[in-house]
Amino acid sequence: MTTFSLGDTDFLRDGQPHQVISGAIHYFRVHPDLWQDRIRKARLMGLNTIETYVAWNAHAPRRGEWDTTGWNDLGRFLDLVHAEGLDAIVRPGPYICAEWHNGGLPVWLTGSMENLRSSAPDFLVEVSAYLRRVYDIVAPRQIDRGGPVVLVQIENEYGAYGADKAYLEALVAVTRDAGITVPLTTVDQPVDQMLSDGSLPGLHKTGSFGSRSAERLATLRRHQPTGPLMCSEFWDGWFDWWGGVHHTTDVAAAAADLDALLAAGASVNIYMFHGGTNFGLTNGANDKGRYLPLVTSYDYDAPLDEAGNPTEKFFAFREVIAKYAPVPEEMPAVTIAAPAFDVSLSPVGTWTDGDGAGAVTAQPQSFDALGHLSALVRYDVDLPDGNGGLLVTDEVRDLAWVSVDGVAVGTLSRTRHDRAIRIPKGRTLSILVEDQGRVNYDHRLGEEKGLIGAVTLDGTPITGWRSTPLDVAAEIDAGQPTDAAGDGPHAWTTDFTLDAPADLFLDTAPWSKGYAFVNGFFLGRYWRNGPQRTLYVPAPATREGRNRLVVLELEQILAPIARFVEAPALGVTEE
Repeated sequence: MTTFSLGDTDFLRDGQPHQVISGAIHYFRVHPDLWQDRIRKARLMGLNTIETYVAWNAHAPRRGEWDTTGWNDLGRFLDLVHAEGLDAIVRPGPYICAEWHNGGLPVWLTGSMENLRSSAPDFLVEVSAYLRRVYDIVAPRQIDRGGPVVLVQIENEYGAYGADKAYLEALVAVTRDAGITVPLTTVDQPVDQMLSDGSLPGLHKTGSFGSRSAERLATLRRHQPTGPLMCSEFWDGWFDWWGGVHHTTDVAAAAADLDALLAAGASVNIYMFHGGTNFGLTNGANDKGRYLPLVTSYDYDAPLDEAGNPTEKFFAFREVIAKYAPVPEEMPAVTIAAPAFDVSLSPVGTWTDGDGAGAVTAQPQSFDALGHLSALVRYDVDLPDGNGGLLVTDEVRDLAWVSVDGVAVGTLSRTRHDRAIRIPKGRTLSILVEDQGRVNYDHRLGEEKGLIGAVTLDGTPITGWRSTPLDVAAEIDAGQPTDAAGDGPHAWTTDFTLDAPADLFLDTAPWSKGYAFVNGFFLGRYWRNGPQRTLYVPAPATREGRNRLVVLELEQILAPIARFVEAPALGVTEE
């Protein structure tokens, strides 16, 4: 039996000093057929450990559900880590941030209670049940039972959110009661208040940072005089948001900071080793005074890019790691260009104009009240006496297209802090609202989506709304062939042929805003707002022979073309 424990200055593996050199791969952001490839490449860079969050809302999108199959097969992912000869670190949250929608918390949970991430009894009941399910998978895979798991984290950067020690104590109790025997850790940014608030005696404190390693480790050591030093989130890149730039970090600077960490004897978890993709509608958002939804790619400027290819950073990090630990002689295969070709798109028809047969309510119903987990709800109402005027909303979450009698009027954007728009006379007002991503950080977790509050026309409340949820993924077969596409939301399709399954990069530059699918696989969102221009198509989503692309456009296709290119285009970077 192998043991793993905390020593006075180091982690101890079978009683011998051990430096954890880990990298993050989120199983829920990578096609499961590609897990083994990404894990193997981690070993080839010199890593000895793989870290992953557990996304509660991926496993339990609706109350009463618990899925551990396919993309959610955490046990298989950990078994693949073990088969590669690597250790594993598991961070089950319940809150994970991770730029993942709602910070990993299920919408059914956050919408049903106010005291999130606290010792409130109703929250603890749900969290305890969730953790026990996770630990049913993790406990038998701990290192002292012949598995790969060497560390389990309690909560996640809790010191940036709260200071409820009873909450942390409850999480520890359920963790230990569920049979977790490996050391338990916490992570916080190396700020005095956060380190004090985010942990407990008996939990091993680690830090999260991406630079000034010596200074950060010194702060951590002040709060924890003994035990191994660890940066359990070494930020080697950053995430992107729509309307921003593509973030990159200097390779030499990142490698130097990694070198400083390892030279100090500290253990490290590189966040991210491989970022992956926010497939479907899984991207999060930040709101620190301005709502910023995150892009589909989670490339993160990591050592492995979004498609799993080694970058310059991979080889720089590998050279650094080789100074402190054995690195395999084998190198990853040379990256080859993806197939490049163009095909014409054909219009299929409108896809957001369902019958709107929902119940009539005084106020618009939120996505949450409707129990709707997809991206769109259409709100229709009869205009009083056919009048136009100044339409004012309390709040739009997050982007709305306004039309009267089917004629587009304009948009209302949460990011722009829009609340008002002047509309013409007509019979029916329609407002199509998109949830652009749930905030994943701080106290906006769990906020409702849709038209929030009252809507007035020249100061008079409008009532009698029909709220129609639109399941984006269900719309890919809903359209009917048509000769031409008009204005507004239209579906487009095309077929293309491949000699064999292959990674592809779909260039969305000729389009405006919407969603794309290949063979029914939901690639994610695209938007001319940038910076991201290509959508990654993983090879397992393709097939030899004929493949089908479906594009659900919300605004206007600029050119009826689907262009596949050789390499990703994630946008302009800051100089």
